[in-house]
Formats: sequence, structure tokens, C-alpha cells
Amino acid sequence: MGAAACDAAVEQLLSRLLDHVEEPLKQTFQNVHQGYPTEALMRFLKAREWHVSKAHNMLVDSLNWRIQNEIDGILEKPIIPVDLYRSIRETQLVGLSGYSKKGIPVFAIGVGLSTYDKASVHYYVQSHIQINEYRDRIVLPMVTKKFGRPISTCIKILDMTGLKLSALNQMKILTAISTVDDLNYPEKTETYYIVNAPYIFSACWKVVKPLLQERTRKKVHVLQGCGRDELLKVRLLVITNVIFKLL
Repeated sequence: MGAAACDAAVEQLLSRLLDHVEEPLKQTFQNVHQGYPTEALMRFLKAREWHVSKAHNMLVDSLNWRIQNEIDGILEKPIIPVDLYRSIRETQLVGLSGYSKKGIPVFAIGVGLSTYDKASVHYYVQSHIQINEYRDRIVLPMVTKKFGRPISTCIKILDMTGLKLSALNQMKILTAISTVDDLNYPEKTETYYIVNAPYIFSACWKVVKPLLQERTRKKVHVLQGCGRDELLKVRLLVITNVIFKLL
């Protein structure tokens, strides 16, 4: 799609949002776009192959989801009790580990060592949403200001160290998290780099791959070993040996 057609689609979607959406949805949209509505609208359009009506329906559904689940206030609502919160974060290894030279935040996810076994699906999904909102409302605005241009996406390094076949037992949690991302945080990840994949990764990947949308599958790159050379080629500032700084 050419630039003119893209601009026209964004204008149409913005017009529908302004003319046909109630004020509470417009207010929560501000937390979504963080001052850059065009970039936010483009993400929803990309997720629906630039079909304006479908993108509008997706966006409205997402904004309603935010209101119904009080997402705007989720960063002020820690998981209670505190011990449960700590247990969740100790078994859901996610951290901001650096930036690309273009300023794109790089998140490391310890897939292989994350057990997701200390709480119900609901609490792990809540924790994941908190991390998403922290990224979108704290990290991305920070790097946008630093680099002087809108930065609304991230890169994820998925570390498979310690991966076991038993990880497939957590498919319910992973599917729930993937669904939340697909419907409410579309096109937030530019690329997924898989590193330190053990021999059983191929078996797990055969199960997981069909569950992903095609546009997501195209973003996944499986690197050899720790992926150091490949990551340097794409000019990432993150160098191997991922350290997880829990958010």
C-alpha cells in the first residue's frame, strides 16, 4: 500500500473514532496513543490488513476492553497479596535489557526458565498486562523523548535456556497472553529473536506455531546458539547473556 493510501486510511479511521465513539473511549485512547494517535491507528490498520471498518471494530472492542477491565489504572493496582505478586514475577521472567541503535527497546523473556506455576491464569495475564502498560506508558514515552521521534514498538529476545517439554503444559496461559496481545496490543513487537534453543525446541515450536497469526510468525527468527553474531548484525546493543531485570 502506498503512502497516500495509508494516510487516507488513517484519516478515515480517525474520523470514525472522533465521530462515532463515546467520550470515555476517546479518553482511554489517549493512554493508548501517548500523544501519537497516527502511529496507534496505523498499528490497528496493519493488524486488519488496512481494512478501515475491521480496524475500527477492533479498536473499539479494545477500548471497551480497557474500560471494562480498568486498564488505565492497572499500574496503580499491584497484584494482592504481595507474596503472590513476587511469586508471579519470579516465575515470569521478563525484563528490559537494552535498546537497538535506533532506540527500539529490547525486552528479554526467559521462556525456558519461566514456569508460570505459582498462580492461576488470571494473575499471570494481569501481570503481563501490567508489563505491557509499563512498556507503553513509561518506557516508550521515555525513549521517544530521548530520540526525538515517536517510538511505539519493541524487540523481544526469547531465551529458551532450560526449556522442557513440560512447558507445553502452560499452553493455556500462553494462549491467553497471546490473545490479549493480538486483540489489544497489535503490532507492538517488530521482531522476535529466539536464542539458546535446545533440541526439544523444534517439538515445542510445532505445537505453538499454528496458534500464532501469520503476521506474527513472519516476525520470528530462530538464531544459532546465543545469537551474538546475528544480533550484532542487526545492530542491537544487547550482547548475549541476557540479564532479566524484573519490572
